[in-house]
Amino acid sequence: MAYVVTISATYGAAGSVIGPALAERLGVTFLDRAIPATVAREIGCSLQEVLEHDDRAPTGFGRLLASAARLPTVTLGSVDATFVGATDAEGRLLYDQEFVDHTDRVLRRLSEQGGVILGRAAAVVLADHHNALHVRLDGPKERRLQQALRIHESAPEESRAGGTEGRDAPSMRELEDNDRARAAYVRRFYRTDPSRPQLYHLVLDSTALPFSSCVSVVERLARDRAGG
Repeated sequence: MAYVVTISATYGAAGSVIGPALAERLGVTFLDRAIPATVAREIGCSLQEVLEHDDRAPTGFGRLLASAARLPTVTLGSVDATFVGATDAEGRLLYDQEFVDHTDRVLRRLSEQGGVILGRAAAVVLADHHNALHVRLDGPKERRLQQALRIHESAPEESRAGGTEGRDAPSMRELEDNDRARAAYVRRFYRTDPSRPQLYHLVLDSTALPFSSCVSVVERLARDRAGG
């Protein structure tokens, strides 16, 4: 049974903790770092160039934040195709939208084998997937910050460079910047608001429930949705 779960998680909502645990329970792949690597291979550009356009990568976060600052009143119908200096293997100029389009195609193909997908507006991209379960993890800002601090303190030092929530001790400013940047990414490229509950089958306050309970609830619903 190819279980597919997409997880949209705000900063501190523990998507990077709940996602892998859920994938292990369901016996599928946690699709996170493999996505930009696959996109880079298929486009024929460097992994670094893809990471600069990826909403889950530390390098991409800087671009997202800059984009959000440039577009403080992003409308749901606005999309631009800004050139940022990347080229493919043949020297052709690449634009932001091309990275997003390639990522979408990779998500659709990888989802055929099942998986738990974190971020990348996957609930929007796979909205028409016949048995995918779409989940949103969120919670009050103050509790998300406290949770992010606990995750940071418990994470091994060598793993802290793997995401935007682990390099330095989390702060409220970082939380708000991260929320704003990722929301701007979804609005810019998908013309929707990632906080809309209509995008998801389930919205959980992962700051009020134990991680194990969140995993159990989502696992049960994923199995029910897939008929397994």
